[in-house]
Amino acid sequence: MPTEPTQHTQQPQQQPQPIEPGTELPRVRAFLTAFARRQAARTVEFPGGFAALDDAFARTWSANQIVVERAVDPGALPARAEELLGHLGHRMVSVFDDVTAAACGPWLTRAGYTHSSYLVMLHTGSVPDGAHAREVELDALRAPLTRRWRGFLPEAGEETVRALVDQRGARRRGAESVRFIGSRTGEGEIASWADLYADPRTGTAQIEDLVTAEAHLGRGHAGAVLDTALRRAADAGCGIRFLIADTQDWPRTWYARRGFTTIGHTHVFERV
Repeated sequence: MPTEPTQHTQQPQQQPQPIEPGTELPRVRAFLTAFARRQAARTVEFPGGFAALDDAFARTWSANQIVVERAVDPGALPARAEELLGHLGHRMVSVFDDVTAAACGPWLTRAGYTHSSYLVMLHTGSVPDGAHAREVELDALRAPLTRRWRGFLPEAGEETVRALVDQRGARRRGAESVRFIGSRTGEGEIASWADLYADPRTGTAQIEDLVTAEAHLGRGHAGAVLDTALRRAADAGCGIRFLIADTQDWPRTWYARRGFTTIGHTHVFERV
């Protein structure tokens, strides 16, 4: 448990949006697509998708990518990526459904792209009553984010790390409500944190980038952050609460123990 528990501030609870069984995955995909579009500084449309671009963060891949949102000409996709992302040092194509990814995959891999698949995990357990983390300002996350990015990308230069940290602020454009949740140590240091993106109008919320500082692993901080994010999403009326997890990394099993169920996949194709 965190060493600085805080009382959860009660907010007026909104009634959850009704969820028709079997519609969760399409609604998650629609949320991911809308988030990418809204976060972008500018978009360029093409048949079957769009490029989401932000020239201020040219070094950050998620801020400059192609999103395939429906059926597309797979053979034309590599050339489309060159046309729209050719001014960058990377190429990234996100596909949120399996059928389209299977169609596009061979064309992209032949063009030198690496394919990664991620799990869409839906929270199907009980919403925690306790909420021992709290909302934090982005400025308070700057130092721990910088340290963690240096650990994740030791080969990256300071300019790249700075861009990755600064770009987090642009995520505020992506959803109706964007909050940063953190759990602090008794000394006030932020030990674990995550983003919560919520769209009460569609009843959908995403928990993203749950990270714990290495010095504070195994002390309950991540669980406090996750519980708080789930509680706040539920209080906002979001009956669909999901996250994206690596298919190969251990957190997926931790999420499963905390009430998350795999309902599908998303796909990312990348090339440098």
